[in-house]
Amino acid sequence: MSSSIISKTAVELSDGLRVGTFTATEIAQAFIARVEAVEQDVRAFISYSAEDLLQQAKASDARRAKGRSLGVFDGIPVAIKDVLAEKGKRLTCGSKMLEHFVAPYDATAIAKLREAGVLLWGRLNMDEFAMGSSTENSAYQRTCNPWDLERIPGGSSGGSAACIASAEAPISLGTDTGGSIRQPAALCGVVGMKPTYGLVSRYGLVAFASSLDQIGPFSQTVEDGAMLLQLIAGQDPLDSTSFKTKIPDYRAELSRDSGPWKLGIPKEYFGEGLSDDVRRSVENAIAFYKTRGCEIVDVSLPHTDLAVPVYYIIAPAEASSNLARYDGVRYTHRSGDAKDIQQLYLKSRAEGFGAEVKRRIILGSYVLSSGYYDAYYVRAQKVRTLIRNDFMDTFKTVDALITPTTPTPAFKAGERTSDPLAMYLCDVFTISANLAGLAAMNVPCGFSAEGLPIGFQLIGKPFEESRMLAIAHAFDKEHRYGTRRPKLGKD
Repeated sequence: MSSSIISKTAVELSDGLRVGTFTATEIAQAFIARVEAVEQDVRAFISYSAEDLLQQAKASDARRAKGRSLGVFDGIPVAIKDVLAEKGKRLTCGSKMLEHFVAPYDATAIAKLREAGVLLWGRLNMDEFAMGSSTENSAYQRTCNPWDLERIPGGSSGGSAACIASAEAPISLGTDTGGSIRQPAALCGVVGMKPTYGLVSRYGLVAFASSLDQIGPFSQTVEDGAMLLQLIAGQDPLDSTSFKTKIPDYRAELSRDSGPWKLGIPKEYFGEGLSDDVRRSVENAIAFYKTRGCEIVDVSLPHTDLAVPVYYIIAPAEASSNLARYDGVRYTHRSGDAKDIQQLYLKSRAEGFGAEVKRRIILGSYVLSSGYYDAYYVRAQKVRTLIRNDFMDTFKTVDALITPTTPTPAFKAGERTSDPLAMYLCDVFTISANLAGLAAMNVPCGFSAEGLPIGFQLIGKPFEESRMLAIAHAFDKEHRYGTRRPKLGKD
């Protein structure tokens, strides 16, 4: 039964629990066995506790036996990126700086999952403080792409994507600051969604760039992702940036909104640097929508080429401010070789932070410094407004935009670590949605000639996740690329 359980989607697992095909304990045992079988190859988890998962599963079974199930995902394991506070668990953010820190409270998203009876399953690997595009910046290990263990899974939520692709969890949570959900989802062949900024509370999320960060789901199918989003969305008084808006029934909307839709194709996303494999797969997805009666129109987002430089001014600026709290004095790594307070600050931060985090702190401190603030940071914020205006003008005439998610399929580990600019360009198609605060997601749409996953990106209007999900579901239910699995271990 173990192999049949791990091959199911979260919705299928939920249905099985409801009719008694299997128990939450049997689900937990199946995923524990799977992790023990393949984790040495994939390395998606920083930490996990089989005993803890089984305790949660037995509690779920006991509730269900008494007719007190907490919802459709009661008893379903959800793996968590190690950047979200989970009370009593280590919260490392993939950094030596927080190696021994234990979260004293739950993030709001985690609290909502507990209330729904979800089984919290382990802590997933990530680029340190979510700064990276390959999960090679983790202080603990390199996560591998399950489709080719020599390749990267994307980042910064590489563990969140890899654990779904390798069937180590049915669904997971990640975070997206410049593409950190959508990019690894594309490279690992799963569904990944960045909600509109403000739809999901950031309380308890360790901040990288506060005006860009957003929590979102990874899943095998759009339907699974819609249901997980349902659990975590909504205004939170603990987060002043969360937005008060009506939360629809996302799953019901998948079939209720059946189109046809008017879809825009931004010409700026199909130029130089796009691989032939990606172009072909995305064009095939566009052709699918055309056969379903959708109107496909060419559009332009003229400030697209400015998104990467704007992002790498704003994001490091916010990071340098947010990471100033890690000073070796309170709850972070403290150097044992400091003779005075200045040395304590310098040595603790030098020892605790990795190279990429240091690079971004230096960049951010520079653009915020006296004499450069107006020239860089203020100007970048003005251009950010122009980027958002491009999208809002386009959304007056289309329901959503279709673009590639990444320029190429997954590259080999170590290939770009010595070239930060080449690494930053991995997110060239995803960054704009964060700068504009829009809803966006990756939908798996094919494979390269080498058998590597490819995805297309849907970008939707602010707080219109239900329509974006419906558009994605129309393709996903026909193709189900996200349910395909690579061979691992003894598969």
